[in-house]
Amino acid sequence: MSYILEEAFNIFHEETSELYLHGHIDEVYTLDALQFHRDYVSKNIPVVIKGGCLKWSATQKWNSQYFRQVIPNKLITLAITPNGYADGITKDKTGIECFVMPCEVQTSMSHFLDMLENKRENYIPYIQRQNSNLTEDFKELFSDVEHEIDFASKAFNKKPDAVNFWMGDSRAITSMHKDPYENIYCVIDGYKDFILIPPTDLPYVPYKKYKQAMFKYNDGWDIEMIDSVELPWICIDPLKPDFLNYPQFSKAHRYTIRINKGDCLYLPSLWFHHVSQSHGCVAVNYWYDMEFDIKYCYFKMLEKLCESQT
Repeated sequence: MSYILEEAFNIFHEETSELYLHGHIDEVYTLDALQFHRDYVSKNIPVVIKGGCLKWSATQKWNSQYFRQVIPNKLITLAITPNGYADGITKDKTGIECFVMPCEVQTSMSHFLDMLENKRENYIPYIQRQNSNLTEDFKELFSDVEHEIDFASKAFNKKPDAVNFWMGDSRAITSMHKDPYENIYCVIDGYKDFILIPPTDLPYVPYKKYKQAMFKYNDGWDIEMIDSVELPWICIDPLKPDFLNYPQFSKAHRYTIRINKGDCLYLPSLWFHHVSQSHGCVAVNYWYDMEFDIKYCYFKMLEKLCESQT
C-alpha cells in the first residue's frame, strides 16, 4: 500500500509542477476583483501587489516615532520569548522538543518601543495578538488603513473576519504553518520575508506530535508544560532544513519572497508559510474566512492519505 501511495504522490507532484505551479510568484501593480478571483483565488495561487498599500495614510506615517507621539501610554499585549519563536518548537531543559507558546505580558507602547531599540538579550518582544487586534486593541490607528481590501471583499463576497496589527523584533520568527483563511498581508514599514509551500506538497512537509508548553519568565526563562493533548506541528525549519532525516522535503516547492514597504501579498488559504522580518517592521493583515469547498475536501483527503503512510 505504501508503495502505491508513494507512486501516487510522485504523479501528483509531477502534475502539480507542470499544470498548477509556476516557477515564481506573480507580481502585479493593479488588480481588480475579477482578475483577482480568476487568476489567483480560483487557482489558490499567491500574488504580490506592488504598491498595494503605498498610498495609505499608515504607510506614510507609521513608525516608532509616530507611535510615541500618538499612543505612547497605550496598554498593549506582547508575546515574549527567549529565542524569537512564539508558537513554535523548542527544546526543554531535558532536551525534549515541545510546542511552546509565548509568555504574554502587558505594557505601554513606549516601553515596547524602548525594548525594540535596546534589543535586550534573550527577551524578544512581538505584537502578534491575532484577535483582530487592530480593530480591538488599536482603534486609534484603524482610520489610517483601509477597513477592508476592496477587490478582495468583492471577490470573496464577504467582509474580513479579522484585521491584525503586527510589529516586532528582527529576531522574532513565525514558524512554518498554514491557516484556514484567505490572507491579504500588507507591509506598512520595513519588510517581511516569506517562505511559501503550496498545500499540494503536504506529502513532503513532515509533521510530528509534540507536547504543549508555555514560556514563563521569573528572573530567568523556563518552560511550563500544559496538560493537554499532543499537537501535530511541522518539524522542519525551512531556513536550515534537515534533509538527512527528512529527505522528502527536498521535493517541496519552496518560494522565497520579500514583501517591502507598501507592498501586499495575497496568501491563499492552506498554503504553508514561514515569516521573518526587518527590525521594527510594521504590518497589517486581513483574514477572510476560506470557502470549505472542493479544494478543502481534496486537501483533507490528501492529509488522511499522508497520515496513513506514517
